[in-house]
Amino acid sequence: MAPFLAYEDKGDVTSHTSPLVLIHGHPFDRTMWHPQITEFATSRRVIAPDLRGYGASPVIPGITPLSSFAEDIAALLDDLGVDDFVLAGLSMGGQIAMECYRQFPHRIRGLVLADTFPAAETTEGKRTRNAMADRLLQEGMTGYADEVLHKMVAPYADAEVAAHVHRMMTATAPEGAAAALRGRAERPDYRGLLTTVTVPALVVVGADDEYTPVADAEAMHAALPDSTLRIVEGAAHLPNLERPKDFNKVLADYLTKIDSRH
Repeated sequence: MAPFLAYEDKGDVTSHTSPLVLIHGHPFDRTMWHPQITEFATSRRVIAPDLRGYGASPVIPGITPLSSFAEDIAALLDDLGVDDFVLAGLSMGGQIAMECYRQFPHRIRGLVLADTFPAAETTEGKRTRNAMADRLLQEGMTGYADEVLHKMVAPYADAEVAAHVHRMMTATAPEGAAAALRGRAERPDYRGLLTTVTVPALVVVGADDEYTPVADAEAMHAALPDSTLRIVEGAAHLPNLERPKDFNKVLADYLTKIDSRH
């Protein structure tokens, strides 16, 4: 049976290094990982799916909880014959990565949490996310994309990077984005889970991130038993795109550490 998710699968499947699985944020798609796929597929297998409701993957209206995203990723990796891997997620993708660790920790050799946070949604946050879901279904993605572009990337970001981010947002199906927002509003609190993580973790954040500020990254770093914290200067919420060389250097150092343990 064909995999449910659209995906990139690049690099050497026979490599002895750990495969790297990349989970994008909202409302983006797997092309947000282009600099990392290009860099790391030279030395390892790199898999980057489009989450359900995003990119070229099927759009399922309604409510998509983080647990469903995690189950989709597990099924894709089963289809691809990938038993264990390093898992990296940014923003919503980071929360999905935490849910993956909750569901199948035995498969995860390393955990990368970029520009994300583990707490459950507040009452006000639930109202805000559901109201935004309603708005996207009524108005589409363009107005939202225009409003948040320079919080996703810093106002000083490269124009081509900003244009790529805007294209990803406006290309996202409103039904998929709304379903994810409603599911994310009901997410569990992962702060306790972080204290039980037994693999090395990497926490990365853009220095100018307004959505998930440095303080959130510092709190995750403190909660994780074995973690490294790296702050990417000159970046907001998407340091992997805004400062790809700096982000890739941080990730490469971490992957070397993981590979040396296996």
